Amino acid sequence: MKPKKHLGQNFLYDPSILRKIVQVSEISSEDTVVEIGPGHGSLTALLAEKAKKVIAIELDRELCEKLKTEFNEYGNVEFDCGNALRYPYEGLPEFKVVANIPYYITTPIIFRLIESRGNLISMTLTVQKEVAKRIAAQPDTKDYGVLSIMIQYYAVPELKFIIPKGAFRPVPKVDSAVIHLKIRKSPLVSVRDEKFFFRVVKTAFTQRRKTLANSLKSVSPDIKEKIISAGIDPTRRPGTLSIEEFARLADVL
Repeated sequence: MKPKKHLGQNFLYDPSILRKIVQVSEISSEDTVVEIGPGHGSLTALLAEKAKKVIAIELDRELCEKLKTEFNEYGNVEFDCGNALRYPYEGLPEFKVVANIPYYITTPIIFRLIESRGNLISMTLTVQKEVAKRIAAQPDTKDYGVLSIMIQYYAVPELKFIIPKGAFRPVPKVDSAVIHLKIRKSPLVSVRDEKFFFRVVKTAFTQRRKTLANSLKSVSPDIKEKIISAGIDPTRRPGTLSIEEFARLADVL
């Protein structure tokens, strides 16, 4: 079956890379695994060997029906021919996610899973290399920004390895990376108001080249004094602040 361009399909067939993905996802025979975007089922088969149960969600109905037939003999694989953004993850027992997701819906899917993180243990995702670098970035690096903070608040990211674009069919324009996200039992920092904390972070990074005092002017009239009272130098740039410092500042504000 030819990949469907409108679904952002790029299939990964290299068995050694697929085995490496299974290895870094740390799956045991006790685990329920949700695979998003099983494609032709190459990774699904490897996951089924390791896990107690695999739930594979495939949006391409034609492909999904074909997989159902091919995996008929497997007693521990279930296919859901639907949209991963609408799947009721909240109803699952403890589970891990393994996914090679189309680039254009990477962020929405990560946040949908974070939103339903009650029983989610970890996510092992094949994403665009640039996105993986942004997710795992530390303060004072060019990749560090809103995405780094929003994901690290809920999860511990680890960039596992790079997959060259030539490993996919059709060949995408960019390299990919496998990133492992271990969901935290409780957020990295405790803040008085989560929504407000993220608002401060987003506002600061809309003008990341400016000083903190300038980029946060719209949040409070006496912003400079507030930043100082949070124990932070107001002439610093947003990209130099740790998540803990942003939390402290948001609470003061």
